[in-house]
Amino acid sequence: MIKVSEGAKLKVSQLMAEEGNTLNDTYVRVGVTSGGCSGLSYNLNFDKNQKEEDKLFEDNGVRILVDKKSFLYLAGTVLEYSGGLNGKGFVFNNPNANRTCGCGESFAV
Repeated sequence: MIKVSEGAKLKVSQLMAEEGNTLNDTYVRVGVTSGGCSGLSYNLNFDKNQKEEDKLFEDNGVRILVDKKSFLYLAGTVLEYSGGLNGKGFVFNNPNANRTCGCGESFAV
């Protein structure tokens, strides 16, 4: 399961609205790819289509799609949003990550 904090939900909803989408008609696609300074990088984007091999989760009113391979790395992750002057934007609090890079956009298991 992937959880979504209230702050992340509000920011996702705002970004979707800017693109003419809503939480009811658009998914948040979360994935993991090879790359980044720690070995694996997070991907986060919007998608209108669910693929057959996707796992679907819903938390806090946000529908999340994850491909099966990425789910192995993301199980138990909480998507958060950190705003403000020193904010980083979206943050993945991933209990599976053994180490992360300084920017927080890549990790290793």
